[in-house]
Amino acid sequence: MNPKLLDILVCPCCKGELLLNKDSDELVCRFDKLAYPIRDDIPVMLENEARELGVAELDALKG
Repeated sequence: MNPKLLDILVCPCCKGELLLNKDSDELVCRFDKLAYPIRDDIPVMLENEARELGVAELDALKG
């Protein structure tokens, strides 16, 4: 994913920072505990397309 695009994208719910999870090819909002998919190098920034993250997944991202 283009790093410049990642710099300007924010969570559509809280307008907070997103983290790139390369393992799952998703953009993650830790505050809302949501993961937005990236399909064909295009981030899908729709709340109804996001999946909720579990506590274990959030803990794994803290490293």
